Amino acid sequence: MIAKIGKGENLLGALSYNHLKVDNEQAAVLLTNKIAESMDGKYSAAHINKYFEPYLIANKNTEKIVRHISLNPDPNDQVTNEYFKDIAQEYMEKMGYGNQPYIVYKHNDIDRAHIHIVTVCVDLSGTKISDSHDHPRSMAICREIERKFGLIPATEKQQADSTKKFKPINYKEGDIKSQIASVIRYLPKYYKFQSMGAYNALLSLFNITAEKVNGELNGQQKSGLVYFALNENGEKNSNPFKASKFGPHAGLPFLENQFALSRAYYKAGVPKNSLKNTIEIALHTTSDELNFKSHLVEQGINAVIRRNEAGRIYGVTFIDHESKSVWNGSQLGKNLSANAFNDLWLNHGVQYREVVEKSTNMPAKSTEEDPEISHKLHSIFNFLTEPGGVQFENVGLLDSISGIISDAQGEDYEEIDFENRMKKKRKKGRKR
Repeated sequence: MIAKIGKGENLLGALSYNHLKVDNEQAAVLLTNKIAESMDGKYSAAHINKYFEPYLIANKNTEKIVRHISLNPDPNDQVTNEYFKDIAQEYMEKMGYGNQPYIVYKHNDIDRAHIHIVTVCVDLSGTKISDSHDHPRSMAICREIERKFGLIPATEKQQADSTKKFKPINYKEGDIKSQIASVIRYLPKYYKFQSMGAYNALLSLFNITAEKVNGELNGQQKSGLVYFALNENGEKNSNPFKASKFGPHAGLPFLENQFALSRAYYKAGVPKNSLKNTIEIALHTTSDELNFKSHLVEQGINAVIRRNEAGRIYGVTFIDHESKSVWNGSQLGKNLSANAFNDLWLNHGVQYREVVEKSTNMPAKSTEEDPEISHKLHSIFNFLTEPGGVQFENVGLLDSISGIISDAQGEDYEEIDFENRMKKKRKKGRKR
C-alpha cells in the first residue's frame, strides 16, 4: 500500500474535489470522525466544512493546515469497505490524527479502488500536530498495515550503490561537459517522453537544455543536437557541446527512436489517470502557483511552467518520477492545459483568492512566485541543490536515481570520440 500526503491551505477545495466525485458516482463517503451526519443523511462540502471551522479559527500560525491523504493498496488486493474503514482509522490514529475531525472517501474512478482522507493538522487549541518525518513514519505504518491486513507489500527497489555522491550541474565548478554527461547519457534509458519539448522539460530540472541544429554535410542536409548548461535563471551559460561527444544515447537519432517507442506507452495511458488525480487534488487544495508546485513536489511530481516575455503561460509539463514519464498538461485533460492555468493564475487570480479566503476563513496567499521554490525538486534530486553533493540512503517513494547517473564524470568523451575516429582510419587503411 502506498500513502500520499498532500499539504495545502484550501480546505473547501479539497472537500469539493471529493464531493464532485461523489456527485458523479465515482466516489462515496465511507467514514467520518467527529463529524455528525446531516438531517437528510447526505453529506455536502459546506456541511463538512462547518465541523472544521473551529480548528481553522483556532489556528495560530500554520500555513498549510489541510491534509489530503490517499491510501492506495495494490490493484490485486481485494479490500472490502469494512477493511478500508479499519485501515483508515488505524492509519490516522498512528499518524497522530485520531482525535481530529476527518472524512474518508472511497474512490473508484480508476482501475484500482483507493481511499482519500481529508483532515486538518491543528487541534482546537490551534497547536500544530507534529508532522516531523511524516513520510518515513507513513511508510512504516503502511508496512504494518500490510502485514496486519494481509495486503500485497509495496515494492521498493533498493539502491544499487548507496555510497555514491553526486554533484549538481553547476557551471561555476567547471568541467561542464562531464557534469552534463553524467545526466544525459543515462536519463533517456529510464524516462519516457514523446518530444523535444518534453525532453527539455526533464533536462531543465538538471540545469541543462538541448537545441536542435541543422546544417549541410557533403551536400546533404543534416540535423543534430547541442547541449548547454543553464544558470540559476534558466539562461544558457556555457559553450555548446555536440551530442556526439556524449555517446549515441544523447544524439537525435536515438532520441527520435525513443519518442516513437514512448508513444505506445502513452497511448496505453497506464499512469495517466492516477497522475491526473494527484494533480487535480493539488489544484483544488492550493490557491496559487507556488503552493501548487510545492504540493506536487511532495508527491514526486515536478511542474515545469513556460511563459513568454509578456508573462503568459504557453506550456505546462508534468514530470512524474514514480512512473518516470513526462506529460504535457493537455495530454491529461483540458482542465490541465496551459490555457486553463493561464486563466486561473493570471486572468482570475484575484477573484480566485477572494473565493478561497471567503470559503475557508483563511488568509489568501500571494500569487507572486518565489524564485527560490519555483523549480524546487523532489527530495530524490537533492544532490542537484546541495553544494557538497548528497549521500543517498534508501528512498521509498521513488526508484533511486543513483542507478541512473553513474561515474560518467570520470570519462573523457572527447578522447573516446578521438579513439573511435582513429579506429575508423585504421579500418580504412587495412582495406587499401
